[in-house]
Amino acid sequence: DASILVVSEKGFGKRSVLGDYRVQRRGGKGIITLKKTGKTGSMVALKEVLPEDELMMITRHGVIIRVPVKGIRVIGRNTQGVKVMNLDAGDLVVDVARVIREEDATPEEAESPVTAGDS
Repeated sequence: DASILVVSEKGFGKRSVLGDYRVQRRGGKGIITLKKTGKTGSMVALKEVLPEDELMMITRHGVIIRVPVKGIRVIGRNTQGVKVMNLDAGDLVVDVARVIREEDATPEEAESPVTAGDS
């Protein structure tokens, strides 16, 4: 159920099915994965993600947002994508990190504080 996630510097992103990317041999010319336009800008991240994952996106001005992967549409490989992050004037996305969701720990599993008399 994994997919390829692409994010551009101007806040556009998309997910594509892994099967859309064919294996190439020596002499291959590459595969287009994002239509680069003045509207989308350059690609800043390409990650393999699962629907239950989340993304942390950071901009040049230090704005950080957390976005669920399932909120980003799965669309064709050679498309520009959809707006994932609204940016202020002059701001650009500089990096994207995949956050793998873990099961929440129960309060009983939390470490208890150690006091001076405990051994």
